[in-house]
Amino acid sequence: MKSNRSPRRRAREFAVQGLYQWLLTGGEPREVACQVAESEGFGRGDRAMFERLWAGTVAARPELDALLARYLDRAPAALSPIEHAILLIGAFELQAMIETPYRVIINEAVELAKVFGGTDGHKYVNGVLDKLAAQLRQPEIEAARLPRAAP
Repeated sequence: MKSNRSPRRRAREFAVQGLYQWLLTGGEPREVACQVAESEGFGRGDRAMFERLWAGTVAARPELDALLARYLDRAPAALSPIEHAILLIGAFELQAMIETPYRVIINEAVELAKVFGGTDGHKYVNGVLDKLAAQLRQPEIEAARLPRAAP
């Protein structure tokens, strides 16, 4: 991974890599997380962020897949594993990490898809998460659209 990545970006990257492995192998989540934690560069990431993303996404996968399914053009199981992992993380962050602005979450997911996904995977991820954000973060989106008062 590039050295100019923020600790939070690194945490997301490692979470995507772990989820990708978990989705492909169906391995024990704890074992997969331990393997990821042994990866080169893991110590430069935000460990608490990784653990929150990992635990939350793994625990809520059925619920997150159900949230995403409404905006997908195929079943979640038919997605590429890397795009599925990125969408799961994005959905979890939109739902559970209200302290992170929705635009940041979507941008981070798009960047992950550009790095790890297929050629146009980032466009797909952007479209799905944009629609999900409209459902989960409507008050935040509406507030962002309001004209700002002049100082």
